[in-house]
Amino acid sequence: MADKKTPEIDDGLPSDEELDALQAEINEAKAGMAARAEKEAEEAAKAEATPDERVAQLEAELAALKDQALRAMADAENVKKRAEREVAAARVFGIERFAMDVLSVHDNLSRALQTLDGKAKEDLGDNAKNLLDGIELTEKDLIMILSRHGVRAVPGVGAKFDPNVHQAVAQIPSDEDKGHVATVMQTGFTLGERTLRAAMVAVSTGPAKT
Repeated sequence: MADKKTPEIDDGLPSDEELDALQAEINEAKAGMAARAEKEAEEAAKAEATPDERVAQLEAELAALKDQALRAMADAENVKKRAEREVAAARVFGIERFAMDVLSVHDNLSRALQTLDGKAKEDLGDNAKNLLDGIELTEKDLIMILSRHGVRAVPGVGAKFDPNVHQAVAQIPSDEDKGHVATVMQTGFTLGERTLRAAMVAVSTGPAKT
């Protein structure tokens, strides 16, 4: 014979869920009463304070608000400065990559011009001279465009040797003062305060002794 399911007996007592819900309502009511009591106590304390005490309380509150405002302004200024630095750094980084690619074009133009000395230029025909003038003008325009974007050529012949922007590959006697650049093998460039590429130079040891 199959077992018969024992029916649940309703004893009229609240269930665990109902007890938990009731306890939650009690806790919420207690919290609300405590908050109201604290607020009433603060208001009563203010009401009982003398005028001088009340002034002192208000001054303290005002000082606290001023301090918060100053801190907020300082934080906002720091965020602004940090954002400006990041934007400037991103701009410089973008220009740097572009400039490094363009410098190879400048080097090719410079090498093309250096292959001809004064006598060789005089021996050129009119068409070749016009072509050479166009190359020289293109090189000057390129330097000017780079300069507008903060990329500037490192001082060359006659400048005092600076290890920050010059790379010495030789020392030779020349009419330039000792320790100054005598010859430039490859033009260097700076980007703002940074050295984009050091100039390859020969440093003068002074006039040759006779």
